Amino acid sequence: MPAEPKLKLTPSERRASVALAGLFACRMLGLFLLLPVFAIAARGLPGGDDPMRVGLALGIYGLTQAFMQIPFGLASDRYGRRPVVIAGLLLFVGGSVVCALADDVFWITIGRAIQGAGAISAAVTAWLADATRDEVRTRAMAMVGASIGLSFALSLVLAPLLVGWWGLAGLFWTIACLGVASLAVAAYIVPVVPRTAARSMKEARPGEVLAHKDLLRLNFGVFVLHCIQVALFVVVPTLLVQSGGLSTESLWKVYLPIILVSFVLMVPVIFVAERHRAHRGALRGAVAGLVVVCALLPLASQGFYPLAVVMTAFFVMFNVLEALQPSLVSRVAPAQYKGLALGFYNTAQAAGLFCGGALGGWLASSMSANAVFIGAALLSAVWLAVTWALKPLT
Repeated sequence: MPAEPKLKLTPSERRASVALAGLFACRMLGLFLLLPVFAIAARGLPGGDDPMRVGLALGIYGLTQAFMQIPFGLASDRYGRRPVVIAGLLLFVGGSVVCALADDVFWITIGRAIQGAGAISAAVTAWLADATRDEVRTRAMAMVGASIGLSFALSLVLAPLLVGWWGLAGLFWTIACLGVASLAVAAYIVPVVPRTAARSMKEARPGEVLAHKDLLRLNFGVFVLHCIQVALFVVVPTLLVQSGGLSTESLWKVYLPIILVSFVLMVPVIFVAERHRAHRGALRGAVAGLVVVCALLPLASQGFYPLAVVMTAFFVMFNVLEALQPSLVSRVAPAQYKGLALGFYNTAQAAGLFCGGALGGWLASSMSANAVFIGAALLSAVWLAVTWALKPLT
């Protein structure tokens, strides 16, 4: 078929996709390594026995990310992707060093805020969109999404080992080294993408992006997706430990196969969506699947294996949506507003992470785990109604 070659990544597209996925993987591994162990490891520091201060140290990253995504996305439209990404990674490394040298939770919180201020997700995603054609962009985004998921799985295995070997300070030095590795990838490995069209572009205006209805729908979607993800992980780990008779240290044996299987099942969906330009249909189907998965969780949570199966289905939907949505943002947004649009998108994502922890914790403590699941199902249903009006790609 004449259109078939377009489904293949060119060597330049492949190099950019692999390099940017590797950059994302290093940086996200540096962030994820803290999550499984910080609440326990921080107990040896002043303030580490206060759950509110520990929660603030973890959550402040998402808050500064939310504030800085739009400025970084806008700056990447004006000054180019590479310099903005490098500046953000320098902040990330600097914040990691502050955390490594900290002797109490207060200074770790300051370091985490500096880490979050290096909000490069929008710039990296826009860089990937610049480097790929429409026909293969979702697949390239899926590579980045896969790298993030694999980083999360790897962090569950490595974090307890690293803290056991080198302590919390050693963990932060490891995170700083991962930031330096990301810097090297951004500076020397990701290929230069010509920006001749960008030189003649008019200045991006935030109001036009904010008023774009389809972009607002996609922003709402990523907010809900990550709100649900964090809310579920407030209660799911405990349920897995209780129903499976596991220790906290052995949870990685559950997470790793769940994530790997979900990636294998995600690939055909992404391929079909690209081949038939069925991105809108795939998005609707994945959101509908998310409604069903969340609605089944109260029943599935009564047993270990049903819960593991339903969580695998959750991650299939999650990974499909993680690949589809930024690809759709990059296609729907006017070319001169691409970085800015992805800045708003990643701001909504960071806000979802912050709100998911707060909402999940409140529902679990004041009601029950089932209240978290029901709330997630209701949020997914609202998202399905909102995304149903998304216009087809032209």
